[in-house]
Amino acid sequence: MNRAALHKIGYGMYIVTSGHDEKFNGQIANAIIQATSRPATVAVCISKDNYTHQLISTSCKFVITILTQGAPMTFIGLFGFKSGRDIDKLKDVRTKPGVTGLPVVLDHAAGFIEAEVESELDCGSHTIFLGNVVEADVLGDGEPMTYLYYKTVKGGKAPKTAPTFDGETVTKPKTPAAAARYVCSVCGYIYDPLQGDPKNGVAPGTSFEDIPSSWTCPVCGVDKSNFTIEQ
Repeated sequence: MNRAALHKIGYGMYIVTSGHDEKFNGQIANAIIQATSRPATVAVCISKDNYTHQLISTSCKFVITILTQGAPMTFIGLFGFKSGRDIDKLKDVRTKPGVTGLPVVLDHAAGFIEAEVESELDCGSHTIFLGNVVEADVLGDGEPMTYLYYKTVKGGKAPKTAPTFDGETVTKPKTPAAAARYVCSVCGYIYDPLQGDPKNGVAPGTSFEDIPSSWTCPVCGVDKSNFTIEQ
C-alpha cells in the first residue's frame, strides 16, 4: 500500500475546546468535517490519549475554532504539543463564553462552531464525535489555515496523537555550517542563529551550541537534546 496517497487528503487547522466542572482545555485538530447541512452537523476526530477527549466524552459538547494563516507557531505549539493535564492552555488566550458554556477561542480565529454530541464512533486509538451545531459565527477576514500551509509554509509537524501522524519528516536544503540551523524533532521548529530567540533571552547571532542548556523549544517546550542540525 502506498501511504503517500493518504497525504493527498485535504485538512484544515483548528482548535477544539471542551470542558466539565469548570475545567476547560483545547487542542489542535485537523480531522474535522461538516457532515450534513440541514440539520448542520460536524464531526471531529480526537485521540483517546488527549485530555480534550476525556472532556468531550464527559460533557458531550465541544467548540471548533478555525485558525487563520497568521496564527504563530508558538500559539499552535501551545495547543498542539503541550498537555492540558499539565498547564492551563487558555490562561493567557482571549476567549468568550459560548452558548454551550464552553470557551470560544478568539485569538487568530476566522470563525467558530459550537456543537453538542449526537453520537460517537470508536476508531481504536481515536473517537469520532458527531455533533449538532448549536451556534456558529465568522470572527474575521483572515484566510483559514490548511494543514498543507502549516507543513509547507510554517514547517510544522503533526503531533504523535494526530490522525494524520505517519512518522513524517520534513527535508530542507542544507545550511552552511557557519550559520547552522537546528530543527526540533518533536514540532519542527527551526532555530536560526541569525534571528536567535529574543523572547526567551537568546540574542540574534547566538549559535545553537552557545544557547544555555536551560533553554527549551519555544513551540513545544522540549530541551536542546531534541534538536538536530538542519539537513
